[in-house]
Amino acid sequence: MGRNTRKRRSSMATKAVAASAALALGGGGLIWANFYASAGESKHSSQNQVKAAAGQVATISCPDVGQKLTNVPERARSGVDKELANLDKQITEAYARLASTRQAQSQDAGFVQNAILGPLKSKRVATIDRIRISIQRVGGQAQNLGRLATCTPQTATPETNAGENDGGQQNDGDQNNNDGGQNNDGGQGDNGQQQGNGGQAGNGPVAADFVDITRAGNNNQLGVGANGLAANGRGGSTGSFTTKCGTNGNDNHNTDNVIVAPGVTNGAHHLHDYVGNQSNDAFASDEELAAAETSCQNQGDRSSYFWPVLRVQDGTQDFDQNNDGGGKEGNVGRILQPAQAQLKFVGNKRGPVVAMPTALRIITGDAKSFVNGLGNANVNWSCTGFENKVQLKDKYPICPQGSQVVRTSNFQSCWDGQNIDSANHRTHVAFVQADGTCANGFKAIPQLQVRLVYNVPAPRIQNGQVVNAYAVDSFPEQLHKPITDHNDFINFFSTNLMNKMVNCINTGRKCQ
Repeated sequence: MGRNTRKRRSSMATKAVAASAALALGGGGLIWANFYASAGESKHSSQNQVKAAAGQVATISCPDVGQKLTNVPERARSGVDKELANLDKQITEAYARLASTRQAQSQDAGFVQNAILGPLKSKRVATIDRIRISIQRVGGQAQNLGRLATCTPQTATPETNAGENDGGQQNDGDQNNNDGGQNNDGGQGDNGQQQGNGGQAGNGPVAADFVDITRAGNNNQLGVGANGLAANGRGGSTGSFTTKCGTNGNDNHNTDNVIVAPGVTNGAHHLHDYVGNQSNDAFASDEELAAAETSCQNQGDRSSYFWPVLRVQDGTQDFDQNNDGGGKEGNVGRILQPAQAQLKFVGNKRGPVVAMPTALRIITGDAKSFVNGLGNANVNWSCTGFENKVQLKDKYPICPQGSQVVRTSNFQSCWDGQNIDSANHRTHVAFVQADGTCANGFKAIPQLQVRLVYNVPAPRIQNGQVVNAYAVDSFPEQLHKPITDHNDFINFFSTNLMNKMVNCINTGRKCQ
């Protein structure tokens, strides 16, 4: 999308476009069992994996080259970022071919390897070599990158027990009736929801991705984890600063990511909500961001806050149904505007915080965590009325009537004191340790906490299928898994307002 693009949503009550449905991932096992054991089967050879029934290949798992590049010289970063975006584009194209060739796969056990993974590896070898050359040309080191070229097929476990083992979601009572027009013959019901285990566009979510939160039990320690620890506590800097920037009521959307893929249109391959800064797209410079309009009530906050949109797959489509990053890449359904978007900065439980530098970039969570694993995942899903009891990371909650879906992101709150970004967009910031301290000489900064609340029609699990699913937008090969949720921030507070924030937090006041 072009600079400063704002797409007005025009939800159209059209039938969902039927897509080739990938088989379900993650069925079976107890609800809290980690599905990454099967998701991370890259330990096995590609040859052994391809021997599985072709129809079970649900997605493609590729090593994340960008996360391995922790020391790219500044002069090489622009070229490297563009090549990393090319790698994402190649995976997206390969996944699209995987999803559209199910019949050929069922007839030829070698099809995935020969027609999809082999050509993908050839493209990745060339692209990774260009990354190596870019880094070495300016005196940097880039060794052993070639080993990251090989991608593997990720197989699916048929979801035969989806209604029995996911925290009590039995197919009884209301969940086993046939209202809502749902047919059981593999066709479409009256609401346009495609039957099958692949979600409305064939790439998720599936029934095993959901849990009735009233039956989930206390999972707070698993849902939040070390990455999501709130920095505030009884001691230290106990104040807070809240900025009010709206809920993206002006529909400021694009599929760019100026942090990860600057200068690359559709670098995210999924749609973002933007609040705060109104000029954030792939081509925005720091100077342009600093001078932009803002949706924040306090005009001293021109920071950019953005996250993947949440959609309900109720058979309708939205404005981007035929666009890159939208329906063309499996992100379908009606976009839900948050009912609330709370942006709050808190302190450190051990001591004072220092000001964030202008243009500091922080990404929390991992958009590719379904294949990357939990290393950078930072996800909290819950429902209003349950947030102090249950926080989920690998499940979307089914909330009871009158309760709303909640997404919470607690950002990294330790900074290296020097850099506003890093080559992999991770190593210049860190989470506090369990005792509240910052390791490795990092400095404590205000911790951003983003709490998004949605009015979501409750999905139903019916005959092992999910009816009226909802999901965050994702890279298509990530299959709309809840663990892929993430959140982004670029600091453009004025100096005066940042100083006010720090003072409020350090003196124990609540300010806005």
